[in-house]
Amino acid sequence: MSMMRIAVAGTGGLARLIAHYIDDETSHHVMLLSRSQQPALAARGFQISVVDYTDAQSLTFALKGIDTVISTVTGPSQVNLIRAAVAARVRRFAASEFEGLPSLRPAGDPLDRRRSDATRWLQHYAQNIISTVFVCGIFYERFQPGGLARSLVGLNTGFSGEGDYILDIANMRAQVPALTNEGQPVMMCITAIQDVARFVTKAIDLPTWPPELRMCGERLSVQNLVLVAQHLKKQTFNPSVMHNPATLRAELAVAAAQGDRPRGIRLQTLIATAEGRYDFTQPNMNAAFPDITPKRLAQWFVEKWDLQ
Repeated sequence: MSMMRIAVAGTGGLARLIAHYIDDETSHHVMLLSRSQQPALAARGFQISVVDYTDAQSLTFALKGIDTVISTVTGPSQVNLIRAAVAARVRRFAASEFEGLPSLRPAGDPLDRRRSDATRWLQHYAQNIISTVFVCGIFYERFQPGGLARSLVGLNTGFSGEGDYILDIANMRAQVPALTNEGQPVMMCITAIQDVARFVTKAIDLPTWPPELRMCGERLSVQNLVLVAQHLKKQTFNPSVMHNPATLRAELAVAAAQGDRPRGIRLQTLIATAEGRYDFTQPNMNAAFPDITPKRLAQWFVEKWDLQ
């Protein structure tokens, strides 16, 4: 495969890992798009291009000669990035998803962060630019000490802290979206951030990009997630409150009445889980790249919580 110039939008933990693996495992040239100078990252060997996401002209200039953009930014910044990529004749664009299937996200979703706007713009420009989304379910790192924020991911979402999602492992408390409205176990796909970055790197050399590139470290029920954590910690979650979408929506109504927006956002993530929005089958990236063996949850958990 001939050398390509790749731009990774963002400088958080996921963007850094993607750039690291592209640089380490391919012959492609990679740079990080950042809103500000990043001397610490530059000192570690990352190429940084400082961009203003509100300035279409400078953003377009920064993308000149870029073959592929991988976005880890959301909101208006990503919409402007898409427009600039089209203007700069970028060939491919991977929108910032890195969760469940976008098709399962309802209209007006409070967790959307204008990602649906990005999807609509990419559909509008479908004749001008190839696009895909990376689907990986929930990051393992939501369950590490310090939560997802420790990995510098999702810092502005309102639910990246330790204990914000399902399990508060340090205090052994749990809010478990265990059952669907039909009483069936809720399933979910979860993947380590490092494995996501490795799969994304492999995708760069795929001859074609389908609309979705799915990867999964492990698919399990939410109840089994709880059992794995309890078994490895040798402790029981107490309290461990079991929910379905109806009970979660009742709690959401209480949070709204109390004006508790942070709790409301956390409850929205549990509702999304209970509705199956982080579950999928047929992970085509796992099938395409059997040389990548994703880390198993139990092994990851033992390492992160120092349970050897």
